[in-house]
Amino acid sequence: MERSCGGIIVNGKRYLLIKYGHGHWGFVKGHVERGETAEETFFREAEEETGLSRAHLRISEDFREKIHYFYKREGRTVYKEVLYLLAESSTADVTLSHEHTDYRWLPYEEALEQVTYEKDRNVLKKAHAFLQKKK
Repeated sequence: MERSCGGIIVNGKRYLLIKYGHGHWGFVKGHVERGETAEETFFREAEEETGLSRAHLRISEDFREKIHYFYKREGRTVYKEVLYLLAESSTADVTLSHEHTDYRWLPYEEALEQVTYEKDRNVLKKAHAFLQKKK
């Protein structure tokens, strides 16, 4: 089993989407390294992939959403779990890593259309509903 952690990042009313090298649009995420908490993985990946530092990000403590899926790597089927957190960013200044080819800050409806995978869209829907309820 492979474990990753990622995050839905919001700035004002816009959600951050990043385009992966394979062409799909999604959220910041990466492998949980040995001894790391979900939050530590999220902060590390956010900084590596977007340049957003821990100082700019505030995690919503009450939001955790887990998805799982299978994918093929080197001819083997791999089971993967991804835990998504939700964080507000105090800045929209993004510096992409070499792993990604583009990024966009989009309002909810546009973000929903842009996200490639259905499971990621469902996480976005839940994050948006959570934020609406908080207001």
